[in-house]
Amino acid sequence: MNEMQTRPQKMTFSMAINSTGYQKLINSTIKDPAKAARFVTAITSAVAVNPALQECVPATILSGALLGESLGLSPSPQLGQYYLVPFKCAVKDENGKTVYKRDENGNILKDERGKWIAETESKAQFQLGYKGYVQLALRSGYYKRLNVFAVKAGELKSWNPVTEELEIELIQDDEIREKTATIGYVASFTYVNGFSKTLYWSRQKMEAHALRYSKGYAAKKGYTFWETEFDAMAFKTMLRQLISKWGIMSIDLQTAFEQDSVVESGDFLETEQPTLAPVTDAPQIAEAQPAEEATDAAPDTEAVSLDDL
Repeated sequence: MNEMQTRPQKMTFSMAINSTGYQKLINSTIKDPAKAARFVTAITSAVAVNPALQECVPATILSGALLGESLGLSPSPQLGQYYLVPFKCAVKDENGKTVYKRDENGNILKDERGKWIAETESKAQFQLGYKGYVQLALRSGYYKRLNVFAVKAGELKSWNPVTEELEIELIQDDEIREKTATIGYVASFTYVNGFSKTLYWSRQKMEAHALRYSKGYAAKKGYTFWETEFDAMAFKTMLRQLISKWGIMSIDLQTAFEQDSVVESGDFLETEQPTLAPVTDAPQIAEAQPAEEATDAAPDTEAVSLDDL
């Protein structure tokens, strides 16, 4: 019997989600059979168009998708309500210890920096999109108006962070406005009782924020959301800063906020714990701390806690 015949077949997500165990879990979580069937179709389609997700541990995809479903959000990437983002983390044994790569003699392999090379696997991480924040906030019934948008060059006339008086003169021609450079971002809300709040960040402040909390963006790796969808990530950051500090948060919004554990980093291709960017009202984002020196031991960190499915 040759190697191809003895090598176990890797379970794909489409195989896993149609298995008895997964179907039982889905049906027990989503009580309505018709709704459960739609969920399976939607998440299977979302994974099918994303090769990186197809490499992820199926249980992590289902876990993130069920969270999105419990919040009433769509998994469609086109809607931008939430994303299942693949990242790599170190494989752990049954005792929670990192598993390292070894040569034919059983010696742990090291990289060019002399660090032990860990075995890795891809997992999917739930990440809320800015449109998901908008959906959950408006559904709460507390908000009469919620808005976030980019400010273009020449539009900002004045901004007083103390009184929150903001004067903007929008470029009326949409085509010209679209081509004009972005200089900042505004987020604001008004409660049904009339209370309102406005926040403005400059493009430079947002850039500093992205550089601090996304190692991939700082390294210009080319694949991070901050590089491919900077405005969308900026909108999300503005809504997080605004709502979490001054907004009323429904149970669903609190759940999404807490579970969105990688939030603005947009960088999951390292065997490290993703950094949660904190909410801050500091006038400037401080410089990132220097990275720790490499050691012989590979980092022994849990990427994210997920229930076994």
